Amino acid sequence: MKLVPGRRSASWALILFSVGAAACRGRGASESRSGSTAARARPVVGVTLLTQTHAFYKELEEAMRKEAAARGLDLIVTSCEMDPAKQASQIEDFVAQRVSAIIAAPCDSSAIGTHLQDAEGAGIPVFTVDIAARSGKVVSHVASDNVLGGRLAARALARYLKGQGQVLVIDHPTVASVQDRIKGFDEELKKTPGISVVGRPSADGQRAKAMAVMEDMLQAHRDLKGVFGINDDSALGALSVLEAAGRKDIVIVGFDATPEAQNAIGRGSALKADVAQHPAAIGQKVVEIVARSLAGEAVPAVVAVEVGLVDQDTLAGK
Repeated sequence: MKLVPGRRSASWALILFSVGAAACRGRGASESRSGSTAARARPVVGVTLLTQTHAFYKELEEAMRKEAAARGLDLIVTSCEMDPAKQASQIEDFVAQRVSAIIAAPCDSSAIGTHLQDAEGAGIPVFTVDIAARSGKVVSHVASDNVLGGRLAARALARYLKGQGQVLVIDHPTVASVQDRIKGFDEELKKTPGISVVGRPSADGQRAKAMAVMEDMLQAHRDLKGVFGINDDSALGALSVLEAAGRKDIVIVGFDATPEAQNAIGRGSALKADVAQHPAAIGQKVVEIVARSLAGEAVPAVVAVEVGLVDQDTLAGK
């Protein structure tokens, strides 16, 4: 073919441009594929927490992120904020994303079981932290020894009340960890027949609801002598009502030993003692268990993290 003078350079330029563009497209596609592979080279773990607003869960999450970074895991952390439907949606999203594993702190220990079946069907291992699931396949559960914690709370309350009086339990019965605390509390309290439980209303672990519960129970049971708050929001909610009412004759024992609760104990308030959990240790341990399991190791079905009792003496270093 005879090229027309003046068009030759333009034709070659067009050919070179086309070849270059194809090469760029090839590189782009290759880089995209390699980038996607690199993104998937690190296992991704989906996390759905009960809440991210409570001090316990903030410390737990921080420890989880630190341990994940050290072990080459990527975390996607979400929170259902006490909404079972929201937590179900979060698990559904993790399954759709084909994450390597799921860590859940159920807001409803019974309701979550159905949704864990979807993860099992997709071959995604599930681990629970702080709160157990009552059904569904779970590889490992990492939490405080809540039964022992309940026993410690009962012993403390019995000691402060000298074995006599009516007590209130501010409950949260849909959560397995609380069920275990109540189990230990009730078992230990049987050793002190002079103490009777006059009510077990639920405040869902929330301070505002605990305040409403305390106000109602204070009117209904004027001879009340003690309160067991199943977490510190429950205990501190009760404390604010008692202080507003000027009631200094009622003893509170809480659970969590958050800094705010420890300050209340230290200043000599009605909150006399608190069962201390170790959220950082729990967060570190659950990520360690996940990493070991994904690496093919056999891991224990239950890991119980120790608890202790905080009161004015322990805070003073006695």
